[in-house]
Amino acid sequence: MTENESTGEEAVPTATLPLDAWHRAKGGRMVEFAGYWMPIQYEGIMAEHLWVRENAGLFDVSHMGQLSLSGEDVAAALEALVPGDIAGLKPWRMRYSLLLGDDGGILDDLMITNEGDQFAVVVNGAVKWEDIGHLRENLPDDVTLNHNEDYGLLALQGPKAAEALARLVPECADMVFMQAARATWNGHAIGLSRSGYTGEDGFEISLPNEVLAAFADALCAMDAVKPIGLGARDSLRLEAGLPLYGHDLNEEIDPIEGDLGFAISKRRREEGGFPGAARILGHLADGSARKRVGLLVDGKLPVREGAKLFDGEEEIGVVTSGGFAPSVGAPIAMGYVPRDHAVPGTAIAAEVRGKRVPCTVAAMPFIPHHYVRKQGG
Repeated sequence: MTENESTGEEAVPTATLPLDAWHRAKGGRMVEFAGYWMPIQYEGIMAEHLWVRENAGLFDVSHMGQLSLSGEDVAAALEALVPGDIAGLKPWRMRYSLLLGDDGGILDDLMITNEGDQFAVVVNGAVKWEDIGHLRENLPDDVTLNHNEDYGLLALQGPKAAEALARLVPECADMVFMQAARATWNGHAIGLSRSGYTGEDGFEISLPNEVLAAFADALCAMDAVKPIGLGARDSLRLEAGLPLYGHDLNEEIDPIEGDLGFAISKRRREEGGFPGAARILGHLADGSARKRVGLLVDGKLPVREGAKLFDGEEEIGVVTSGGFAPSVGAPIAMGYVPRDHAVPGTAIAAEVRGKRVPCTVAAMPFIPHHYVRKQGG
């Protein structure tokens, strides 16, 4: 560590992923993100984005925190911290949920999987240490939390993902969206889930760090698969209307303001018992003062995070994510506006370099999701 002269604090060096050398050998342009050196692009963001929409892209998301929780009544312990129905989660099913602060603000969004003998929790890389501290402090002593740092995480996304992955892990072929499984590859235990953050069909694969490169090589040897960087991951998730923690969500925003009411399960709406339940259930019943919305931008000028939103001369909100959307063919954004401006079709404007850019509130996702769901349901 080195000392930061301006603050007197020790500066934490940027960490490297287990696949750091692999990314560099593939031509990845590395940038700092969530405390790690990560590839922002290989061939180019536009080309990589469109490749994922038409083929299969391989993302390294090993910066995310992979946790395992075991012990007596883990589901009840988790339900004291999140608004989802964890007790009702069937084995090898997963649920998107939210780690909530005492006032109902979102500390992180995460994925929870019932693995039968334990619960797996995947948290965002930028706040994983805060999440781990929060969980350790608030979970009962008889619940054991393990941080699986010896495992990396890959995401294979796109319409050809299932066909490609099935050549290496045949078990994946029969899975559906938000289903998980354990499997083996070349004698190594791996975890699978049919999930992802691009809006496309795809999988996340948890593997021991020592076999990540070999597995990535085996996938990228297929014509349908290419490595994809952070830049396209961001534009893909934006088109899919998926919020990014630390940008579109934070500890001041509750689930209703964040347009994530679906994450509050029916039983929890009736029973409460989660942090900030009074605030959240009040907003659920009566509406919140502000809401996360999608924005279609007129013209070709991208509207970026931090841009102020206006109705005439009145400042009404802020953009939290934005950029050019390759599959839409135009700039898009998401941000927060008052409830009475949140109706799709509402005309507002964003301020970009002193200029007002017309925008229209739009329903999300901007392009349809292509998840493979259980037939008949």
